[in-house]
Amino acid sequence: MSEPHRWRSELLGEPLSLELVSGTLDYFERGVGPALLFSHGWLANANLWRKVVDVLCDEFRCLALDLPLGSHRTSMDADADLSPAGVAGLIAAAAERLNLDGVTLVGNDSGGAYSQIALAQHGESLGERVSRLVLTSCETPYDEWPPEPFDGLPEAARDPQALGQLLSALENPAVRALPVAYGLLAKHPLEAEAFHSYALPASRDEGVLRDVAKAMASASTAPVRAAGEHLIADGSLPTLLIWSNEDEVFPLAHAERYAAALQNASLVQIEDSFSFTPEDQPTAVAAAISSFAA
Repeated sequence: MSEPHRWRSELLGEPLSLELVSGTLDYFERGVGPALLFSHGWLANANLWRKVVDVLCDEFRCLALDLPLGSHRTSMDADADLSPAGVAGLIAAAAERLNLDGVTLVGNDSGGAYSQIALAQHGESLGERVSRLVLTSCETPYDEWPPEPFDGLPEAARDPQALGQLLSALENPAVRALPVAYGLLAKHPLEAEAFHSYALPASRDEGVLRDVAKAMASASTAPVRAAGEHLIADGSLPTLLIWSNEDEVFPLAHAERYAAALQNASLVQIEDSFSFTPEDQPTAVAAAISSFAA
């Protein structure tokens, strides 16, 4: 493929887009039934969910967002707000523009953080649309955002050129396997096409780099902690936590504590996986989502 950084799996379904206030947001749709709205984290994209979607599409309408977090294909407007509130606003706007009703939000990695913030900050609009929340290996109120070993990224991202030099190292597959890259996120080897689509866009597209620099530079623990506290205090939203029991980035103990604090939550442990549970164990993740959201 001439542009491997732009590859998207056919398993995601039809490529579509929404014209929002901040710019164009790409997404993919496949299947019919109750809606699932999938969000990914930094330096990943909708491909993260391709194998989960392939399992669930016979019983659910699967909508996978390509958020502007460094591995997307279409950069946002130059003045787009990509702070935690801004990215959370994209998730809320997508749910509204797609006129989703009874939707289950599903988030992995920082996509889980943004999903929690969206619910906390857009409660009036999302409250009528969202019926359930699924979090898979992501920030909880007890984690730092970003967690180690990625906690230096906000400082680096204040200079987009410096961030670009840092991320250009991901052109090397050996670097991608290091713990400071994807080594602690995916336990099993990623398919080359998907890995290229995660690792290459920010070093090959200036608009993508500009977007992810904004997102990373503005990240902090406070908004996700506040969002978690809001969800705990509200207590009404059915929530499922799907967690790797080997996760070194997002400790299982934090997920257990969060599930206990939420009034209507359950926890499913995933074996033989790291943080990218949709990549490492898509069938198990899909089964947990199906049982919870059916």
